[in-house]
Amino acid sequence: MLDELQELKDTSLRELEDIVDLDQLEEWRIEYLGSKGRLTQLMRGIGQLPPEERPEAGKVGNRVKNALQSAYNETTERLKREALEHALEADRVDVTLPGRLATLGRLHLSTQTLRQIYDIFAEMGFQVYRSPDVETDEYNFELLNIPKHHPARDMQDTFYIDEERLLRTHTSPGQIWAMREYYPEPIRVILPGMCYRYEQITARSEIMFHQVEGLAVGHNITMADLKGTLINFAQRMFGEDTRVRFRASYFPFTEPSAEMDVECFICDGEGCTVCKYTGWLEVLGSGMVHPQVLRNGGYDPAAYTGYAFGMGPERIAMLQHGIDDIRFFWNNDLRFLEQF
Repeated sequence: MLDELQELKDTSLRELEDIVDLDQLEEWRIEYLGSKGRLTQLMRGIGQLPPEERPEAGKVGNRVKNALQSAYNETTERLKREALEHALEADRVDVTLPGRLATLGRLHLSTQTLRQIYDIFAEMGFQVYRSPDVETDEYNFELLNIPKHHPARDMQDTFYIDEERLLRTHTSPGQIWAMREYYPEPIRVILPGMCYRYEQITARSEIMFHQVEGLAVGHNITMADLKGTLINFAQRMFGEDTRVRFRASYFPFTEPSAEMDVECFICDGEGCTVCKYTGWLEVLGSGMVHPQVLRNGGYDPAAYTGYAFGMGPERIAMLQHGIDDIRFFWNNDLRFLEQF
């Protein structure tokens, strides 16, 4: 028994010297010091020895166990220390290296497009006018010739706060705000802002989006003035050679009304997936301000006329850059945003 204990001690300590990580050390502990380990099994056999040999065998067995436990503890500390030193070495920072420049932010693509629009209309004498995001039912609908029965009043289209207040569904209420503030002076303003509609989110529609409304009110303003303004805008925005066309349309707050298309600048009018093979891209709606809307704003339609138009900056950006999903604008994905 004494010889077996000594041999087990020598063998286990030799193996311990070759261990290089904590996983191997745990296997060694289980093999020799575990509840079913070799030393445990050997010491259980002491009870089978003659009575006169048991005391000496027990002393030797305890000394061997203490030696192995002490060696195990020392090895554990050594391996943990070596692992920490290795980790610190791997993560060491070379303080002599030059610093890394902080990543600079940039303007969102929608903001870039909005500023382009501001600059173009500013050179034509328009100023920016802000109106509220939270509107009353009266301003958002009633004063714009949208009565109670109009489909745009459907709860599926509008975020209502209560019976009278809502999140504006378009920037057109700003026309009433501007006219009531500037009356009886002539007006030439653009009204940018966010709009909100309770709609399904798809590649072509979002629940929130920018719009830029335009309004001019004065004496002897005609449809020709509207067309000249919008043609000039299109050529500044999309290129001097841009061709445009106007199509008759309907909006409750303008009469007559028209939509403006630009010749597809991606395929030069030949037809592609972006323009759905028509050669034309719709960019905005427009028209002469309805007499009743002028009257609601405080202007006498017998003495004043005006025109209005509205466009979506995200829509324009999508056309300019060939973007096929409006959701990219609001997903905050840097892989998309950093391209602009």
